[in-house]
Amino acid sequence: MMVTRPMLAAAGAVAVLALAGCVSGGGANAVPATATGSLEHLAAEVKCTPDMQTDADEIRQAVCKNSDGKFILATFATDRGQRDWINSAKDYGGHYLVGRKWVAVGEDSTVSALRTTLGGDIEQGTDHGASHSGH
Repeated sequence: MMVTRPMLAAAGAVAVLALAGCVSGGGANAVPATATGSLEHLAAEVKCTPDMQTDADEIRQAVCKNSDGKFILATFATDRGQRDWINSAKDYGGHYLVGRKWVAVGEDSTVSALRTTLGGDIEQGTDHGASHSGH
């Protein structure tokens, strides 16, 4: 059997559709559309009562705890403010669930569980474990 470009293209399209179905097909690991809204709205989505730590124009930050664990939930006035905060915070390690003008910070398992409700992208902080041994 001779493989032609149209056959390869069709096979590639089938593979892409199959992968898309696995990612967004409603399975146990399906990630919903990324949530938006106020800190209080996001907290309500994940069933926690926020303990406000910072309530400023640029950033609102609270400690939350629910059945998934304890985490920090922060909302930002601007995308740039959010990215600057994340870039600085990542120096301290940790796991970050990042949405549009919000971030949740916690243990890997907590952030992964929150993602099933809030959507978003997981980012990893810097691991300093090996570089600070013996100091």
